[in-house]
Parts: sequence; C-alpha cells; structure tokens
Amino acid sequence: MKSRYASLAAVLLASQAYAQAPIKTLPYPQTKKVDTVTTYFGTKVADPYRWLENDQAADTKGWVQEQNKVTQNYLGQIPYRDAIRKRLETLWNYEKFGAPYKEGKYTYFTKNTGLQSQSVLYRQQGNGAPEVFLDPNAFSKDGTTSLAGLSFTKDGSLAAYSISEGGSDWRKVIVMKASDKSIVGDTLKDVKFSGTAWKGNDGFYYSSYDKPTSGSQLAGKTQIHRLMYHKLGTPQSADQLVFGGEKTPRRYVGAYLTEDERFLVISARNTTTGNELYIQDLSKPNSAIVQVVDNEKSNVGVLDNVGSKLYIETNLNAPNNRVVTVDAANPKPANWKDLIPEGKNVLNASTGGGKIFANYLKDATSLIEQYDMNGKKERSITLPSVGTAGGFSTKKDEKETYYTFTSYIYPPTIFKYDIATGKSTVWKKAGVQFDPTKFESKQVFYTSKDGTRVPMIITHKKGLALTGKNPTLLYAYGGFNSSVTPSFSTSNIVLLENGGIYAVANLRGGGEYGEKWHNAGTKLQKQNVFDDFIAAGEYLVKNNYTSKDYLAIAGGSNGGLLVGAVMAQRPDMFKVAFPAVGVMDMLRYNQFTAGAGWAYDYGTAQDSKEMFEYLYKYSPYHALKPASYPATMVTTADHDDRVVPAHSFKFASKLQETQKGDAPVLIRVETKAGHGAGRSTAQVISEQTDKWSFMFQNMGVTPYQNN
Repeated sequence: MKSRYASLAAVLLASQAYAQAPIKTLPYPQTKKVDTVTTYFGTKVADPYRWLENDQAADTKGWVQEQNKVTQNYLGQIPYRDAIRKRLETLWNYEKFGAPYKEGKYTYFTKNTGLQSQSVLYRQQGNGAPEVFLDPNAFSKDGTTSLAGLSFTKDGSLAAYSISEGGSDWRKVIVMKASDKSIVGDTLKDVKFSGTAWKGNDGFYYSSYDKPTSGSQLAGKTQIHRLMYHKLGTPQSADQLVFGGEKTPRRYVGAYLTEDERFLVISARNTTTGNELYIQDLSKPNSAIVQVVDNEKSNVGVLDNVGSKLYIETNLNAPNNRVVTVDAANPKPANWKDLIPEGKNVLNASTGGGKIFANYLKDATSLIEQYDMNGKKERSITLPSVGTAGGFSTKKDEKETYYTFTSYIYPPTIFKYDIATGKSTVWKKAGVQFDPTKFESKQVFYTSKDGTRVPMIITHKKGLALTGKNPTLLYAYGGFNSSVTPSFSTSNIVLLENGGIYAVANLRGGGEYGEKWHNAGTKLQKQNVFDDFIAAGEYLVKNNYTSKDYLAIAGGSNGGLLVGAVMAQRPDMFKVAFPAVGVMDMLRYNQFTAGAGWAYDYGTAQDSKEMFEYLYKYSPYHALKPASYPATMVTTADHDDRVVPAHSFKFASKLQETQKGDAPVLIRVETKAGHGAGRSTAQVISEQTDKWSFMFQNMGVTPYQNN
C-alpha cells in the first residue's frame, strides 16, 4: 500500500545510527561564583550561583545572552535542523478549531488557519457566516500577546477578556460590547490567577495580588490574594474588596457564580491542594458570606444548583471524588448526601442540558457516563476509542453540547453530542497530515522499585522492529494531582515517522488514581516519583524498545524537576535530557512568586530538619556532583513568573561545572515567553525544531538525509 508519506521516502530514515561530523561546542561562559552560604538546621549550604536569581540585573542578562550564543551556535551546526523545521511547518499548517459554545444569540469558537501566531475567536448566528469577534494576532506585532481568558454576561451582551503579554501570569482585563465590539470602561491591570465572574451586566468579580514593588516583578512573592468586585464605569482604584486581603489572608482566592447567578461561590486556599469553600446568596440583599468547608483538607467545589439545592463535587472522605447535594441554608458537610458515590475510578464531573456528566479516569483514559439531576445513570457514552474526552459542559437549557476526543494517535476531533439521544456526530476533524492506521499506541504496566504497579502508554509505527536502537522519548509529570492523559502532538510526528518511540508514564504524585496516588508522591514520599520514572526507563530498555544510547527523557515545570532529579541520580541511564521550566532549587523555591503554595506537594526546607535533609538530597541544583551527564538542553523563558528562570539558570551553571563527559550542556532561553501558555506558533515550532535536532544529533541518528 502506498504511504501518504511516500513523497518523503527518500529522506525519512528509520532509527539507524549514522556517522556524523562532530559538533564543536563553543566554550561555556565563565559563570562567576559568589560566596553565598545559608545555614539550615546547622548544615551550611553553598549557593554560588544565587546572583542569577536577580533576572533583571545587567550581569544576569549578559549571562543569558552568552549562553544563548553558545546554544544557537551548537544548534546551527546540526545539518538537518532546517529540514526538521520545514517538516514541522508543513505538519502544523492545517486548520485547528476549538469546541463551540453559545453566548446570547451567537455561537463562538476559535480557529487557527494553520500557522497563525494565535487562534482567532469567531462567532456566528444560526447558520450565518462566521465573523471575527476577537483576533489576538492584532494584540502585538510579534504574536507574543495572547488571549488568556474570556467570560460573557448571562445575556451575552458584554464580554470581559484577559490578555497575557509575553507569557506572563499577570493579566490585563478589557471589557467590550458584543454587539459592536466597542470597548467599555478602563482596562484593569495587574490581575493574576483569576477568572472574571459577571454579576448581571453591572460588573464582575476578579482576583489579584499587590504587584511586587521592589526587585524583580517576575520573581517577587505573591502571598495575599484579594477577591475584588469591579463595577463598570468606575475606576479600578474604587473596586470593592469582597474576600481575602489582610483580614482573611489566603494565597489563592477564586470565585464564580452559579448559572442562575443566585450564589457566589468562593474558593480559598494556601496551597495547590485542598480548599475552603464559601457561598453567598446574592438573591438576598446584603447577605453574609457563609462558610461551607472550614479547612483545606479536601478539594471541594459547587457544580450546579437547582433553587437552594447545591450540587457539590468533593474528595472529602472520597479520595476518588464524589458528587453530593445539600441545601444552601445548611450547607455544612454533616448535611451532605451522596448523589454519585465514590467509585473505583477517579471522577471529574460537569453539567449541561439539565444533566450531570461523569468523566471517569480509567487507567488514565476517559470513561463518560450521563446522569440525571437525581443521580440516576442514563447511559455510558460511546467514545471513538481509548483516549481522552473533554468538554460536556453547557448551559441548562441547551439540547446539545460538544466534546473533544484525542489520543496519542487520534488527532483532536470535536463532536456534537445530542443530550437527549446520546448520539455523537463529528463537528470538526483535524486535517493534520497523519494516518492513525499506520501507528499503534498501547498501554503497559510495569513495576516500580517498591512493587507499585505503574501504567505507561507506548506509541510507535505498526510493525516497528524493536532493535533496542529506536530513538525514544520518555515523558512524565508526577505531581500536583495532575493527570497525564492521552493527547495528540503534531510535533511528535517527527519522532514517530522516523522510527521513533514516544512513551508516557503515569507516575505517583499525579491524579490518575485519586488522592492516594497523589499523596504517595508528595513531601517525604517524593522519591517514589523518581523511582517510578527510573523504572519506566528500565522497562523500555529491558523490553528492547530502546537502550541507554537512544533514550531521552523530558518533562516540564514539576516534570522539569523530575528530569533534573533523575539525571542527577542516574546519569548513566539516559543519552539526552530535556528539563523544561523546572523547579530546580528545592531549598528556595518557596521564596519566589507563588512558590510557597507548592508546599503541599514538596514541603519546605524550613519545615523541619527531616524535610530539609530530604529536599537537599534530591534537589536537582544541589544533587549534581562531578559525573558524565547526558546531553542536556535546559529550556526556560525570560517572562516565566511562575517557575522563575533562575531555577534553570542555576541548574545549568552547576551542570556545566560538574559535567565530566563530552556531552553538551546547553540552556535555551526563550524571549517574550512565560511558563508555556500563550506562546506563538512560531515560538513553539522553533523550540520543537531545536528539541528534535538536539536529540537526534546526540543519538547519532540522521532523520532527514540529502535535504
């Protein structure tokens, strides 16, 4: 059978090693060392690269420029780098859609024609022609300002949208009339970790911190969140404090309204796991804010309401989550009644069309069930195959909803779902150049160091010969109760069509098996996460998928920490490492931005001597010792104000210092970018080009020959 990739037959090669001209790495910058020492419980810890934490200082900026010069010089010598870039640009150049939703008399959806920097928001009325409603590509000349949030009034007449400049978590909020797209009132500034929740057409709730006034505005700590109410037509300085602030200091405060706008729901927390819950009955003038849950020992939120009856999703006394009901007049947990009890699979619920949709995780893949509002199961929803389904959320009076289905070999497809009949029909199918029938994706289970059974999904060409020399990328996250579920990656086509293997392990610390699975990878159990990842690599080698010389590891944010810790512990296991925007200094992570909120997962060096010693042992920056490390490309961005770039700066400096082998140690610092969200298409393609080029080069694999 003729392959749709036949035109590339002359240039696409399987995973064979070829003799390549060695690349000469420029000398690394002579990173200065400053005698800086901190004492923890009697132990003196040297931190010679702490000066790099001042990311706005001239010497830090100079260091970044010199490091990027070394990195780009190295990457520029890879002969097939341009071929990879061209292939990625071709692959990326197809229409991409976001699932539609209704606001007022319009249906809204996003669309990217292919290589646009940012997706454009369109709307249409009935079967009329779509029109552009909001084009983020007009926000900035270079495409680095993105649409970061959008909410409409209940009648759809007003919209509040937030923008992120250069990928920063700090936002600006702009209000516009939907009818003529004219701007209403002033732009709100310095909004962070916030949505916008409309109260009628008069104004909305939002959250923010005081912006740091001294030092770096990127790295400054953000400790006290404030829930504010902004009345249209008034200056931001007149906004009313609703919750939080100095009287009730919480690190994260968020709010939303029930669809009927009767109840304001407030979530307050100090860490990323667990929250207090409050409600305010807005149907009663001057009603008090009522506390529903008075501690942060569980995750809890209001799904919906029918009159005074609240529908609540929680993992309180239910590690895999459950849905309960309670009367708003007496909302304490003692009065909760199970509607959808906890099951063996982790539950994530949503509502729409007067129904409850239970999206269960079964071994990290989706299983969807539909219930009525009395908790009676109506049907299991048939999905195209094993993968990830997301959506199933709409207004109460809607007759249909939309969901997106994807997997590692199933490009994202948007389905329209008839709520009454349970019938799904394709609304938009991805037009990417990829034939799923030529690839396979299978789930395996392997055993970690302590005997724990861990799932992993492995994807490659059908019929691929497992020679032990297949270039393989192993990815994982393992933290913050976040689940890594199957999703399609256009970038990964470059690996798969060249005989490569993509493997994703679902480590402890994530949410794939509920709160117990999460807690098993936190604080003094964090080593379990690293052991799970190491065991995944060992499984791939033992079963001849790959070998040490053809195995790369990758992860971002908490996953960057994972890669940094594992390569420090087992530098012998991997050929290439990609720690991205990682948390690398585990003794000081809580000193920057909202880092203190990560303490539920990590603990802090100030907690106790035991916690300090545990963190100090695995902290990637501190754990590096002279050794032969894998070829490493650290990636970060100059506007990352979540995991500040200093983590990566310090880690890269220490790694260059301790590298005793010949493998390169590079750091790639993206400009006008943040933690990851909102990057332009050009930025994404550029980074992916460099990733594959670096990986293939250091494995001795030539993916595109004669190009």
